[in-house]
Amino acid sequence: MSEIRYIDKPVRELRGVGEKKTQSLARLGIATVHDLIRFYPRAFQDRRVRRDTALLPDGEKAAVVVCVTAAPTLFRKSRTASVTRIRAADDSGSLTLVFFNQEYRAREYRRGDWLCVFGTVRRSAYGVEIIVEDVSRTNPEAPPEGGWYPIYRSGEGISSREISRLIDGVLPLALMEFEETLPPSVVQNHALMTVREALRAIHRPKDEAELELARTTLVFEELFVLTAGLSLLKRRGVRNRGLSLRSVDMSPFFANLPYKPTSAQRRSVEEALRDMTSGAAPMNRLLQGDVGSGKTTVAAACAYAAAKSGFQTAVLAPTEILAVQHAESFSRLLAPFGIRCGLILGSTTAAEKRRVIEGAESGEIDVLIGTHALLEDRVRFARLGLSVCDEQHRFGVLQRGLLSGKGADSLAPHTLVMSATPIPRTLALVMYGDMDISVIDELPPGRKPVKTYAVGEDMRPRIENFIRKQVADGHQVYVVCPLIEESEMAEGLIPVTDHFEDLSTRAFPDLSVGLMHGRLKAAEKAAVMENFRRGEIDVLVTTTVIEVGVDVPNATLMVIENAERFGLSQLHQLRGRVGRGADEAFCVLMSRGGESAAARLKVMCATNDGFKVAEADLAQRGPGDFFGSRQHGLPVLTIASLSGDMRTLHAAADAAETYISADPALSAPDSKPLRDAVYKVFETSGAADLFVTL
Repeated sequence: MSEIRYIDKPVRELRGVGEKKTQSLARLGIATVHDLIRFYPRAFQDRRVRRDTALLPDGEKAAVVVCVTAAPTLFRKSRTASVTRIRAADDSGSLTLVFFNQEYRAREYRRGDWLCVFGTVRRSAYGVEIIVEDVSRTNPEAPPEGGWYPIYRSGEGISSREISRLIDGVLPLALMEFEETLPPSVVQNHALMTVREALRAIHRPKDEAELELARTTLVFEELFVLTAGLSLLKRRGVRNRGLSLRSVDMSPFFANLPYKPTSAQRRSVEEALRDMTSGAAPMNRLLQGDVGSGKTTVAAACAYAAAKSGFQTAVLAPTEILAVQHAESFSRLLAPFGIRCGLILGSTTAAEKRRVIEGAESGEIDVLIGTHALLEDRVRFARLGLSVCDEQHRFGVLQRGLLSGKGADSLAPHTLVMSATPIPRTLALVMYGDMDISVIDELPPGRKPVKTYAVGEDMRPRIENFIRKQVADGHQVYVVCPLIEESEMAEGLIPVTDHFEDLSTRAFPDLSVGLMHGRLKAAEKAAVMENFRRGEIDVLVTTTVIEVGVDVPNATLMVIENAERFGLSQLHQLRGRVGRGADEAFCVLMSRGGESAAARLKVMCATNDGFKVAEADLAQRGPGDFFGSRQHGLPVLTIASLSGDMRTLHAAADAAETYISADPALSAPDSKPLRDAVYKVFETSGAADLFVTL
């Protein structure tokens, strides 16, 4: 058995790292020496410059050397939130050192200790404070340390300084064993450092120029490895032949639709059927279209073609409400042709679930729609030919792989995923880089743009009058709130429970006002939505649980409370719940924010184009709003920023595609480090099993 390389050595074996430090490092994602050298600084402190306390600039980061003048004080806000304050001073004045959620600091320092402190200065009526980011004991007579000092994200039980010392100790030996992931030709063509040089420079830069080039190199490398992995995922189907559907006459399906399909819908169906009938690689296609563009019709057309070729379809939805709606839509579109649909939910009774599972396994059910219950091991299919995943950003490549693996045939089923979140090309490269993309870029005829207005609290009486007018005209209204109950951490936000009480008792006691939020049981939510769809509820006060998929054509007005707290893309998704009928529709954005919030919301008022909204959201907020919580199966970026490194992303994606085209299996000896890096990055996110062995 070969000896483990130093770079792969567990950190627990390093000198001075005991069990507690090992656990602290593990919480930061550091288990090996390799993880340690990949743990990048989050800031740098120029310790050649020390400020006097009296001259500290408000709102800026600064370094000071001060003496502790009083015993620390600890204030616990809750079981998990605390503030430690320490009074200190130098010859020019005094200040307070502030530590959030670091209770051990109250035991660490005593009166008379000299500290070198780095952090953000905050001046107020109570004096000068520093929100501490790094602190260490020092000798006030010692000369300032030269060069830039890295600041690392610390954790309970381990400080930035301790992490810095560990990295100092391992860096020279680790870099000697480091295998370059970027091919030499890529480094040369893009004027980069080697990754080995960049790793040294990111931790110990000589100057600002070297630091910037090091960061650019590591950003490029991270995006190159990620997009290379996604390209391999996209190409993996070449090694697995897909089920070949026969050419199907689609004219009966289109003739049976209650409306004329748009040219974009027909084009998307043609693109999908071309993949499904090729007999080569299985289809792996994203169907992207704005809210109400008719994606479900395209998916149903693909299910029709699959059924006519003797194959089944599985449809995965993120919520029970949306799954039920899909079951109704698919049945309405497919039942006239004798195509049988089934539904499986978490709340489905055991007897019904058993019947549905038997129907899928025997082939009696042609199209099975469900939530995560569809992914259970016991759900099998006789001949699964197509898997459809709706609102793809709520699942991920791992769930997609689980669904596609449910066929009884050795040939891989086709995959169609749908997203109503318009995604800029930059983000699509990362979120859907392993897929072909179809875009439905037009709305059905007769659909009118939703008129959108951003207003302040002073307009509330007029908005309530407008709600009453909409109901009097026979329409229905959504009122969306950002949270369920009042929270200490969310002061100023309107909770849905309180707002429901206010509207139902004060504003609209004579109207039917309903309440909907995520803590209701599935059956309760379904009942509320069914009552709203039937018109038995005039005003539905709700959280964002209605964001995805709910279709009530009679709803013509949406009022969104605390709109400044939502991302633009989420506001656009919510707005898409109205205007689904022939009547004029409105969206009112109630905001308590200042000028910056008003300027941001103007984007919503200026356009109904989801792609323009998404571009603005990406520029303003970064990619988080598209993902919500982290997408399963998508690696976390450690240094790159999808909003700030767009140019590098495009360059890295192009370089990766070119390299993979020349070596599709990464089988060349020089490609081994890249192959290992791709596998490691996807293994960390739980999706490595989706790769065919290279």
